Amino acid sequence: MSDRRLEIDRLSKRYGGTVALREMTFDVRAGELFGFVGSNGAGKTTTMRIVLGVLAADGGSVRWDGKPITLETRRVIGYMPEERGLYPKMEVGEQLTYLARLHGLRAPAARRAADEWAERLGVAGRRDDEVQKLSLGNQQRVQLAAALVHDPRILVLDEPFSGLDPVAVDIMSEVLRDKARQGVPVVFSSHQLDLVQRLCDRVGIVRSGQMVACGTVDELRTGGAERLVVDAPLAPPRWTESLPGVQLLTRQGTRSELELAEGGDDQAVLKAALATGPVHEFARRRPSLTELFRSVVTEAPHEAGVTEERPRWRTDGVRELPHSAEGVTR
Repeated sequence: MSDRRLEIDRLSKRYGGTVALREMTFDVRAGELFGFVGSNGAGKTTTMRIVLGVLAADGGSVRWDGKPITLETRRVIGYMPEERGLYPKMEVGEQLTYLARLHGLRAPAARRAADEWAERLGVAGRRDDEVQKLSLGNQQRVQLAAALVHDPRILVLDEPFSGLDPVAVDIMSEVLRDKARQGVPVVFSSHQLDLVQRLCDRVGIVRSGQMVACGTVDELRTGGAERLVVDAPLAPPRWTESLPGVQLLTRQGTRSELELAEGGDDQAVLKAALATGPVHEFARRRPSLTELFRSVVTEAPHEAGVTEERPRWRTDGVRELPHSAEGVTR
C-alpha cells in the first residue's frame, strides 16, 4: 500500500577525517510538515543534498513511497537551497517558466504555472524584472516559486523563511500548509524556532550529524526536564541550594524558575519553599522549543574517547546513537 513517506535511513557521510553525518535517521510522512533544526554545521544541508542526489552518501539510503530515490523520483522533488539558486540576470517570469520546462512541463503549462505561483507569492508585478533587481525578500519568494512551479510531490526546503518580513512569512506558511493538506511530505530547516513550533507537525533536532530528538512539539516539551515556577516572597536568594537534583535557572524578583533532574522531588521543593514563608505560586512549566533546542545542542559531548551518549529525550523511531568528538561540517 502506498504511504508516500520520505525515509532517511542511517545516512553517513565523511569529508576526509571530518564526520558530516553519522547514521542520520528520520522520516517525513505524507501530508506532514517536518521541522529539521540544528545549529550551523549540524548536518542539515548535507542531508538535504543527499536526498536531492547532489551529494552521495557513504552509507545508508533514502526512500520515497517505500522505494529507493531514483533520477525520475528527483524530478518530482521541489528543492529550495539556502543559498540563492536563481539566475540573477534572468527575468522572474522567464526563469520560472524555464525551470518548469526543465521539470517536464510543456510550454503553455509552464507559463501558466509560472504566472500562478508569481501571483500567489506576491511577485506577479515583478515578472518582467531581473532577479538581481529584487529585494532579498522578493528573491526568496521567487526561490520558493521555483521549488513549487512543477507541482512537486515532495518538498525539501533549506531555510525558506530567511530574510522574509512577517507578511511574507504568513504567505509562505499558508503555502506550505496547503501543500501538506494535498498529501505532500514537507521538510524544511529553520533557525526561527517559534515559527517551527507553530507550524510543524513534528520536529527533528540534529546535533553533530545525528538525530538526537524527534517527535511532535508536545512530545518533546513533555519529555524535557521538568521545570517549576515558584513565587516565594521571603525565600533567600540561594534557598534551593540544599535540594538535590534541583537547579535554579532564573530568579526575577520573588519568582524562581527551577529545573528538576530526572527523579527530582517537586514536593521537597514545595516543602522548602513553604519553610521560608508564604508561597504565592507553585506551578509546572513546559519549556519552549527554543529552550529545548538550546539545551540539546549545547550539551557538551564527553571528553575525547566518547563511547555512549543518550539524548535527553527518548524518541520514537530514532535510535540512540553514539556521539563522536570528531569535527562536523554543515
